Amino acid sequence: MRIAFYAPLKPPDHPTPSGDRKVARLLIAALRLAGHEVTLASRLRSYDGSGDVLAQIEIAARGKRTASSLVRRWRDNPAAPELWFTYHLYYKAPDHLGPAVCDALGIRYVVAEASFAAKRANGAWATNHAAVERALRRADRVIGLNSADRDGVLPVLASPRRWTALPPFLDTARYRPSPRDPDRAPRLVTVAMMRPGDKLDSYRQLGAALTRLRSLAWTLDIIGDGPAREDVAAAKAPLEERISWLGALSDEAVAECLGAADLYVWPAVNEAYGMALLEAQASGLPVVAGRSGGVADIVEHGVTGLLVPPGDIAAFAEAVRLLIDQPRRRAAMGEAALRKVRRDHDLAAAAAQLGAALA
Repeated sequence: MRIAFYAPLKPPDHPTPSGDRKVARLLIAALRLAGHEVTLASRLRSYDGSGDVLAQIEIAARGKRTASSLVRRWRDNPAAPELWFTYHLYYKAPDHLGPAVCDALGIRYVVAEASFAAKRANGAWATNHAAVERALRRADRVIGLNSADRDGVLPVLASPRRWTALPPFLDTARYRPSPRDPDRAPRLVTVAMMRPGDKLDSYRQLGAALTRLRSLAWTLDIIGDGPAREDVAAAKAPLEERISWLGALSDEAVAECLGAADLYVWPAVNEAYGMALLEAQASGLPVVAGRSGGVADIVEHGVTGLLVPPGDIAAFAEAVRLLIDQPRRRAAMGEAALRKVRRDHDLAAAAAQLGAALA
């Protein structure tokens, strides 16, 4: 099947690395593995992070013009797409293209990872919220990567049968644990962009939690960079001698670092589910994280890691302490994490499920 792929928040070939870009690329890979021909429909970004109503109206107008251009290109074209696939739809990044193109061409409209909150019907993002609602009501299928989105999205769909759950996934073959020295101080690791907002809050909570554990032997590798790097460094200042700042790394280098670590730590403030948490487990690492959003979909508490109430710094510190003090439990959780990810979250399994959902 010929599929037009669109990511209104950030196109899959955007130069700035992020979890969102990674998931978009993985979805394209899964669709191709399922036998489909995938092309990028547009690079138009609809994102408005400031709640600027005039900006939203202008973006919607650009979207209308872009949709009209696509329809002119594809109408009566034998190579036109047979299905439109939009990834990541929410009130800050609506889809102004897919519904219009699908209506004009008479093709199916599929959305992956959509969220919908009725509280956004009024306020600075009301225009975008209305666009998201129209798109979801038009959708022939919604692929849910985050179980936390389900209750908000289902009432908007024409039928609840149009919702299909798909566990977050990755190419597990790219991740491998390395032999770990049981006699060394545990090597903690975290991977995250350094930007204001939830990421910075997570870094601050991590710094506060680890400061409580300075009496224990451990080190921390931090992988990531971004505009909030100085603020992140300030949050970790009391721990400076324990930290290795590795900066932004390639996917291959990230996988190598994860494979050599002992424990992944991340408070996951308002995290949807966290691709880095999945990568860590694919590398044989247990995880300590905040129980936000869909994190519990990929980290099984007590089996592949420990989850704590969001924002509870004391509980987070205690969970890290437990796994530092109990190397056998840490190793058993890492082995369980590796098995779970290979079984439930691999690219090949996702391709099969996507193929069935679109059939």
